Amino acid sequence: MSTAYAPMPTHLATERLRLQPWTDADAEDLCRLAAERGASVTPRVERAREILAEGRVTAATTGLALMRVTRLDGGDFIGYCGLLVGRATVEEPEIAYELLQRAHGFGYATEAARAVLDAAAATGRARLWSTVRPDNAPSFRVLEKLGFERDHVSTEEIGDLVWLTRALP
Repeated sequence: MSTAYAPMPTHLATERLRLQPWTDADAEDLCRLAAERGASVTPRVERAREILAEGRVTAATTGLALMRVTRLDGGDFIGYCGLLVGRATVEEPEIAYELLQRAHGFGYATEAARAVLDAAAATGRARLWSTVRPDNAPSFRVLEKLGFERDHVSTEEIGDLVWLTRALP
């Protein structure tokens, strides 16, 4: 690992959720999530396996990981949550989450992200970032509950992005 920070735990649990590393067997779940979001190109299962393998290499290098999220009651896949370099840095990573539509509205994103915040604080980091498209009201609500504050707006190829930050204890 190339940073001065402790690696983020790769297994987290909350009252209702389990966050754990992706495996090649999760490729179909990743494809389903991409298809639901209306991705212009949904990856084929083989490409999804490559994406997951690349994520494992990145996690080993940076100590940051996006983890699959499953419900404890039944173990069904509902999305992902974790930390990544993204548009930020290893020192001040970006928190990211995405859930299947059937899992929206139950507080799962907030619950998973809170566990990731606690894990990030345990690595010794001082601040996290998040980027959100201006029309994504549900993500803004999650981040507001977690104490994130708007920092600035940038314009990128995909359109405007609102950058938010949160200091860690």
